[in-house]
Amino acid sequence: MKRALTLAALALTGAGCVSPPRPPDRGELIRGILTSTVQLRSERDGAIHRAASGVVVAADPRSDRSWIITARHFVDPSPPHNIYVRLPGRIGVTPATLAFVSPDRDLAVIEAKYLDVAPARLKMAASLGDEILVIAFPWGQRFTVVRGVVSQVSTLASITGPARMVDASVSYGSSGGGVFDAQTGELVGIVESYRTAKVAIPEMKDRVLEIPIAGETTLISAPAILRFLVDSGLSDFLPR
Repeated sequence: MKRALTLAALALTGAGCVSPPRPPDRGELIRGILTSTVQLRSERDGAIHRAASGVVVAADPRSDRSWIITARHFVDPSPPHNIYVRLPGRIGVTPATLAFVSPDRDLAVIEAKYLDVAPARLKMAASLGDEILVIAFPWGQRFTVVRGVVSQVSTLASITGPARMVDASVSYGSSGGGVFDAQTGELVGIVESYRTAKVAIPEMKDRVLEIPIAGETTLISAPAILRFLVDSGLSDFLPR
């Protein structure tokens, strides 16, 4: 009996000495996220028409095709003449085409070939206060990484559900940008819109600045994205 108690005590002592799992390295996490993040640009009559961001969510290695989710208003009200995709840190662009448009959500899928990317995995639910990273290309320039938290979910009776709003501030060109879980790198949604406050400039009374309001960046959640991808026939190309 005494020997059994001694072994049990040693087992408990050993268990207490086990090191906890190493938290993910933030740089490594962001580098992984960037493999699914793209910048989108549309042209009309040879001139830049609009800029947006997007996330690769499906791929077919056999045909070298990739599918990018973004906001539908990037291609509304009429599809642009040309669409181009640029990867973070790259100079060149890749031609792309409009593949699918959601009839009832602000969602569109862009198709491109020969991209060195890895599709993001979707996270179906988030909790209020979860840390997130928004990675996008504001004003059609270099990508930015903005940290924030989930500030609203779609469910009314729970603190957990599809993410609906985050407190990270964004700007033009960030529409369609990925909102990723800061711990796992999974995609909780994409940027749909953001509220702004108009601030007058005393020295220039005929002009106002529109300042993004913290906590008012709305998302299209991962479950809505998944439904659209399945309806578009892309379920076989989603990451397993």
